[in-house]
Amino acid sequence: MALHISGLIMMVIFYLLVLGIGIWASLKSKKMEKNSAGGQMEVSFLANRRVTLAVGVFTMTATWVGGAFIIGVAETVYDPTKGLIWALIPLQMSVSFIIGGLFFAKPMRDKNYITMMDPFQRKYGKTLTGLLAIIPFISEVMWVPVTLISLGVTLSIFSDLPLSLCIWISAAVAVVYTVLGGLYSVAFTDVIQLSLVFCSLWLGAPFVLASDVYTDLRQTAFNHTFQAPWLGRLEPDDVWIWIDNFLAMDFHQRTLSSSSTATARMICFIAAGVVIVLGIPPVLIGAVAASTDWNLTSYGSPSPYERGQAAMALPIILLHLTPTAVFVVGMGAIAGAAMSSTDSCLLAATSIFTTNIYTLIRHQVSERELQWVIRLSIVVVGTVGTSLTYLDSRTLAFWILSSDLTYTVMLPQLICILFVGSSSAYGAVAGYVVAFVMRVLCGEPVFNLPAILRFPGCSLEDGVYVQRWPFKTTCMLSSLVTILVFSYATSLLFNKGILPERWDLFRVKTQEETAPADGAKLGENDKHASELMLDTRC
Repeated sequence: MALHISGLIMMVIFYLLVLGIGIWASLKSKKMEKNSAGGQMEVSFLANRRVTLAVGVFTMTATWVGGAFIIGVAETVYDPTKGLIWALIPLQMSVSFIIGGLFFAKPMRDKNYITMMDPFQRKYGKTLTGLLAIIPFISEVMWVPVTLISLGVTLSIFSDLPLSLCIWISAAVAVVYTVLGGLYSVAFTDVIQLSLVFCSLWLGAPFVLASDVYTDLRQTAFNHTFQAPWLGRLEPDDVWIWIDNFLAMDFHQRTLSSSSTATARMICFIAAGVVIVLGIPPVLIGAVAASTDWNLTSYGSPSPYERGQAAMALPIILLHLTPTAVFVVGMGAIAGAAMSSTDSCLLAATSIFTTNIYTLIRHQVSERELQWVIRLSIVVVGTVGTSLTYLDSRTLAFWILSSDLTYTVMLPQLICILFVGSSSAYGAVAGYVVAFVMRVLCGEPVFNLPAILRFPGCSLEDGVYVQRWPFKTTCMLSSLVTILVFSYATSLLFNKGILPERWDLFRVKTQEETAPADGAKLGENDKHASELMLDTRC
């Protein structure tokens, strides 16, 4: 591969396009603030709760469908050890959106919450919410390498530099871009991001399918031709792992910005279909990569998988099987979408840390201090996220880990806070500890954590214990039961006078909702921190 000047120029153009749209949206939001009764927080984070159905579908889908989605799906389908059956992301997200629309969108939107942590802060207070926020913060940090790998892959294919170096270069660009840019109205940049992704995918796919260097996909789907069938195979021992990975779903706060509850639910349902449509082209491209005779291409042998470049399957296919113009525009669009996603990830992690964690440690914070904390946090999160790519360069690995933490630790907390009125802070703490400890004891190969807690079917493979049991779901359900049991037990003990009231640290006996009905309110430091996230001054 050689240096593609035109490709690099196209990447810069798409970066500037995303940045320009963000600046325009930022200026528009400042005008909106002056006429809004909801204040800067609702305008900044939720677009004054006026996001229409069309824009809502764009932003909900673009939250997950970016460069990482495209490259990750194609990589998994192409990987001979995985295949289509393990490319769970499109179907998983679709089901997640449907469940979110059926059960979570209504209570979250009806109570006018601004962030996903607001219901916890209203019921449990700022201190416990800060503790709970650690997991979403770690989850967001885990998401950073997902987007950086996709950016690095794009830069690598244009520059012919090593992937690791390209990831660091991409990280540096993303961090500087984010520090200088501030937090813009992501809803508008998401519209551009999804448009770029849609056009690039459906522009490149027909050219890929029209090439004559691959064997009929219907044949290679079931037969070993150049490598294992691209449909993949689900061994009996892997069924529970597949189910566990599929259930590790996520939900996002984009529905909170909808103009109404009905719109919020419709956004979820429509986005569920859109994400499937967007998942088709990378699946086809991954299948073509698995069916290609590389000796007939300018890439040559050995194959990308044999060279350790499985993560680059999609850009390699576009480079060698499509016209140069299609390749440049397609990869430039994917790069622009990936940069938009990286920017959002860095800011999301920084926002959680600054609003929920740092202001808990420092009660009185000056504007200048918060500005530097925000900037330093972006740099630290970017550096840590980039360093994580040394542990594993597969896009899907960190995607699963990020969803893993949210699923095992935060999902039972969210279920209880929204649907179980008797849940208490004691139950939340107990469930939090149980989920976290169990998940760590189950082990994690990416971080070289040994499996101390071994469920039935756990086996030693190549020196690493592999859990065959659905341990993530087991951790999640254990946490859910713990929250319910401890909440009921502590309520009974204190209300019946079995334990003295002076021991009731969380005041479950007299606990009442003190927040107004129009939504959770943030403290002055929280508002101050969020306002500074919007500051574009350097």
